[in-house]
Amino acid sequence: MKRIIRIDHRGTPRHVIDENGRWRLLEGDVFDAFEAGDDIPANGARLLAPVMPSKIVAIGLNYKDHAAEQNKPLPKEPMMFLKPSTAVIGPEDPIVLPEGVGRIEYEAEVGVVIGTRARDVAVEEAHRYVLGVICVNDVTARELQAKDIQYTRAKGFDTFAPIGPAIAIGLDYRSPQGLRIEGWVNGERRQASTTQQLIFSIDTLVAFVTRVMTLLPGDIITTGTPAGVGPLVSGDRVTVKIDGVGELANPVQGSSLGGTRP
Repeated sequence: MKRIIRIDHRGTPRHVIDENGRWRLLEGDVFDAFEAGDDIPANGARLLAPVMPSKIVAIGLNYKDHAAEQNKPLPKEPMMFLKPSTAVIGPEDPIVLPEGVGRIEYEAEVGVVIGTRARDVAVEEAHRYVLGVICVNDVTARELQAKDIQYTRAKGFDTFAPIGPAIAIGLDYRSPQGLRIEGWVNGERRQASTTQQLIFSIDTLVAFVTRVMTLLPGDIITTGTPAGVGPLVSGDRVTVKIDGVGELANPVQGSSLGGTRP
């Protein structure tokens, strides 16, 4: 397994191959043929969002424990919505709380990055279209979500899609043990689950989405959040952790939204 990161390298965005802490510049196309180039110092460089997707296709209510937490029946098919590319930020970029929209919540999620153009993909072939796994925070204006019924406004604000810190290539997301995911706020673990709890598997989601729309290289499917979602306020620091991928951390800033934490 290797991790692909994207950094500000001498003022220019560059992909880097990280193998056990050794950083080498990626030569070629991350979505086609590439190889490891020159070594560069590990760490120290500013991490950027690993990809800039044309779209994020998000799946709601896809963890059994989250459905139970919400007292909702298990969906009969994936609940799909979109987050715009303009919502994307990278590691350590601030999540900005918009004014006047009420409660804002974190949602730690496993994201899959599409590696090649995908349309009408069969479930058994879906893994061939996945480049790797990434951490995603599906930040949500919860009161707007309830008010609007559909999710575009609640999920689509600028900075509401932190992704990173890397794309883990070769991580076995199909393992029966699943991938472990955690959500942390201010050093306190709030979410902890594995993809064993998914109602619809990652391969099922890839097939389902590609029956609706064409996925392009770099697009991301987020696979839902486990139980434990909760509010964010200015001054918080929220972290998504996935074994094998790393930790995606972002500070939270903005107005007095949410007041003080109860």
